[in-house]
Formats: sequence, structure tokens, C-alpha cells
Amino acid sequence: MAAPNGNRKPENGKRLPVLSRFRASLRRRVRYRITPGGILYFLAVILVGFAAVLTANNLLFLVFSALLAILLVSGFLSRLMLSGLELELLLPEHVWARTPAPARVRLRNLKRFTPSFSLELIGQRNALSTVPPILTAPVYFPIVPGGTAVEAPVDVSFPHRGRHKENVFLIATRFPFGFLRKTTTLSLQRETVVYPAPEPIPDAAGILDQTTAGELEMSVRGPGQDFYRIRPYEHGDSSRHMDWKITAHTGLPHLREFARDEQGTIKVLLDRRTPAGDSKTFETAVERCTFLVSNLASGNAKMSFTSQRFTYTADEEEDFYAILRFLALVEPLMAVTSGSGIESGHDAGGARIVFSSHPEEFENSRWSGAFFVKSAE
Repeated sequence: MAAPNGNRKPENGKRLPVLSRFRASLRRRVRYRITPGGILYFLAVILVGFAAVLTANNLLFLVFSALLAILLVSGFLSRLMLSGLELELLLPEHVWARTPAPARVRLRNLKRFTPSFSLELIGQRNALSTVPPILTAPVYFPIVPGGTAVEAPVDVSFPHRGRHKENVFLIATRFPFGFLRKTTTLSLQRETVVYPAPEPIPDAAGILDQTTAGELEMSVRGPGQDFYRIRPYEHGDSSRHMDWKITAHTGLPHLREFARDEQGTIKVLLDRRTPAGDSKTFETAVERCTFLVSNLASGNAKMSFTSQRFTYTADEEEDFYAILRFLALVEPLMAVTSGSGIESGHDAGGARIVFSSHPEEFENSRWSGAFFVKSAE
């Protein structure tokens, strides 16, 4: 349990985590940018200073000193507003690339008694890349009381799939007088797995209609809705489906049977082999495969997913998200020219869909006759 006094240390001699985070925030680099109002103020300070020196007027020296004091107070207060702040981003459980997702941002003030005023949170572009920041619009916090946290709804958009381990945000303020705009950075040290953006497949409606969400009609008796046949009554049969018209006509009891609707397994194959330097084609295949998997998940289908060194069968919602996680982190196999590296242990029946840039290599396998989705048009 933490000590009630924030200035006390635990028995091992180390500082409490809150104090450590507060001291780290004080060491953050702060950038300054003068505002238009600040330019006018500095010009006024310079003019009053020149006038005081030239005229040796004590009143002008007093005014000049007051103007400088206001600058010092402004710098101290704005620096204090940016210190002791901690940021947390609350994301939904499942996040997709290039798709705005509703989230909440929580800004915590570690200062016990001092509030922070007029704060603006902005997404920062990574200096080593051209990808946009994940925060789509700035967020304004009028006040964050001391020792508390304030939340605000935001929209975030991750530019690409995969693991996002660190995201940097800018926090800025013009408090108290608006002469300077001071900015510092806040980092999120957390890992977020982002699913690929679903890329619609050409003739997607036709493919989904063919699979019919995995429901295949079997020509055997069983529970279903389509009429199968009429047969004589056998001992132990239920009289719920008795055909009374045929029974009356023949004098012998007869039953109506229906075709059984069986949940078939849709087989999906993602071929990771990609020519060297053609990662864009692989990303297109992954996104189109994601589109199919996400649509099958919403249709309560049963799916068998196969790729190099990965096989997974999904019949529940969480299973489909396990496949989507694989698609979020999968990497292409470069410079592989022959051999798919995939066992052909699937039967030839049922709906089969293959994502590959080498469809000709599946002609003599059990995947022959499957529907092949091109990686690019």
C-alpha cells in the first residue's frame, strides 16, 4: 500500500511511482512559439525600455520592470501548467487500420493541489515517417484539477496494421496571457494490435452468396425446413410430422421428412509467398482476406483458415478474432519461387477460397477448383 504522505519513500529507498513520473514530466523538453499577441507585447516592452533609457524617467523604468515581471510570471505559470501531466488512451477491444475508431483520452494531473488550465492535445507525426498521427482532431481541456483525471471522447485512426507500441502526442498551452504557446510531448507506452483494413473483394457479393455463410443443404433426413420425402411410420418416430392426408389415403401411417441443413466448413487459404520488393501486393491480399474473414464472422459461419505455418478452425466469434490477429501480424515470405509449403490435407468438397499470386501451383492439389482471389487487379 502506498504511503499516505506523497513525500515519503518506501522501505527500499526508491521514490514512489507518482513522484517519479512527476519529476520525469518536469524534465520534458518544452518548445516555445511566440503568438501574434506576444509579438505586439514584446514590441511594447522594447519601446518602453528605449524610452526609459533615453528619458531617464523613473516612471517608465517602473513600467518597464512591471512588463518584464509579467513575462517571467507568464513563463513560470505556463511551464507549471505543462508539468505533472500523464496521458492514457482508452481504445475499443478491436481496432482496424485506416478506420476511425471511437476512443476516450484520459489526462491525469499528478500535481496534488495545482490545477492545469487551457490545455490542447494534438497528435504528432512521427519524424521518421510520413504517416499521419492517430489523433484525427485536437482536444481542448479548459481545466484539469490537481490530483484528478479528465476524460474526453476522441476519434483515432491507425494508418497501418500491426503492433503500435508507442504513440506520441503534443500538449500545448497559452496560459495565462497568450504571449507564448508552449508545447511538450506526452508518450503512450502501450501495445495495440491493429487489424488490417478490410479491402472489398471484386464480386464480393457473389462469393459470399456462394458460401451462404457456410450453410449447405444435405440430401439426408434430419431437422430442416425443405421437404425431403414421405416414408412409412416406424416404431419410435414422433407423430409431430405425421402426414395425415397420405395416412388416410393408404390406411397406413406415414411421416414427412425434411432435408438436414448442415453447417459446412468454409476453407480459406492465404499464400504468403510474395516476390521480393512487392509488399504492396501482399498487403492487398491480407486486406481482402480480412474482408472475407470479418464477413464470415458476422454470418456465424464455420471456417478453416490455412497459411504457411498456421492453421486454425473458427466456429465462434473469438476464433475469428484470433485469425484477424494473425492477419494483423503476418509477414510475407519473400523470394520463395516454388512449393507452397501448405499441406493439401483438405477434402475437395465445400466452399474453398484461395488468396495467392501463384494460382497455377494449386492446379494439381486438393485446392484445385477453388475460387482464387487475385492480390491485385
